[in-house]
Amino acid sequence: MKKKLSVMLALTLVFTILAGCGSKSSNSGTSADGVTTIEFWAAPNPTQQAYWQKIAKEYETVNPKVKINVSAIKESPTSEASIQAAIAGGSAPTMTENISRGFAAQLANSKALVPLDTIAGFNDIVTKRNMTKTIEPWEFADGHQYVLPIYSNAMLFGWRTDILKEAGVNEVPRTYSEVIEATKKLKAKYPDKYLWAKPDLADPTSWKRWFDFFMLYNAASDGNKFIEGSQFVGDEKAGVDVLTFVDNLRKEKGLLSQNVTEPFENGVGVFTDVGPWTFSTWAEKYPELQYKKNFEVTLPPVPDGMDPANAKTFADAKGIVIYASASPEQQAAAIEFIKWVYSDDKNDVAFFQETNLPPARDDVGTNEVFKPVFEKTPVLQEYAKAIPNAVPSMDNPKFNELQTFIGQEAFNKIVRGEIDPKTGWDNMKKAIEGELQ
Repeated sequence: MKKKLSVMLALTLVFTILAGCGSKSSNSGTSADGVTTIEFWAAPNPTQQAYWQKIAKEYETVNPKVKINVSAIKESPTSEASIQAAIAGGSAPTMTENISRGFAAQLANSKALVPLDTIAGFNDIVTKRNMTKTIEPWEFADGHQYVLPIYSNAMLFGWRTDILKEAGVNEVPRTYSEVIEATKKLKAKYPDKYLWAKPDLADPTSWKRWFDFFMLYNAASDGNKFIEGSQFVGDEKAGVDVLTFVDNLRKEKGLLSQNVTEPFENGVGVFTDVGPWTFSTWAEKYPELQYKKNFEVTLPPVPDGMDPANAKTFADAKGIVIYASASPEQQAAAIEFIKWVYSDDKNDVAFFQETNLPPARDDVGTNEVFKPVFEKTPVLQEYAKAIPNAVPSMDNPKFNELQTFIGQEAFNKIVRGEIDPKTGWDNMKKAIEGELQ
């Protein structure tokens, strides 16, 4: 989720040199009695670790020739750094989950990952799990699939409809002009409230752009990839439209980038990004926040003239990878395990119920098997519907540096009123293209 991606630490040079050699483990991972052992590192999230431990034990009962050791990825200093250190030290697991597309690009660039589409059985997983559309944006610039997405948090924006109605806004704004008009009414009624109150708006940290710039940009550009391999392919019109929209919010005094304790929950702001993991926290800390009663969630607002009902958004999504250092026997066993997991919808239902993370499938919003999840938490259905419209992070190994430029050169400066939208876009583009050379 929202964690700093402090990747490419001092150990990266060692990692790159060693991983680049593409050496294979001399140990097949298969014992004399024919049992293949898989080391599976789960996300450092208790609910995910518990899920995979349980599912691994179930698989071992139906396939005693495979033993799966499930443990959590260490987060010291970050899960990404722990994986890099393991690869550099020759102790990489067979497979891990919790891998974003951006981090996978770093690993794939160093030949540390197996292209999953080259392993027999991978296409069967995609078809059986009904994820053909969801997985399309995960294809890398070289045409391969290195990650099987497990969950997809199609990020949505939350709206405090109770406060908006008090200000005379009876329908949730869906276009830029509607949002600006709502901001004017809000400020007229409540001068001390803001449309968007969030300190991250002025913070250049790379991952924070996923939850502001890229949500808006994906909607405005209809899912343009922004960076394709090593080429900047950003949609200038869409990008300038986004920056102009944010600039107009600033001009209407609709932005607050100062530190405020949970501004959306406390009613200081009426609009913010909201992930599906939020609602269990709200149920405990803010039980007064009730879906359809005082808040709603929607896809990002779009420029006037676009269809807001089909807007694209950012996918806070992660998945499973298999490492090139694993033996052919371990790679084959890993794919067979994944194939078994996703051959039965009940396993995705259990994952959704236990983690609140929507499975990366095309049919989560329509398949009846997920009905019990939505009956318990109806708002999650909005996230499920949006999964096919959610775009994962870029697949460039320099994503950390590249996304920092978005904030430093454009977005943060627009929020502070230091630059005009076109100049901000041009400066950002120049910095990104310089880094890509």
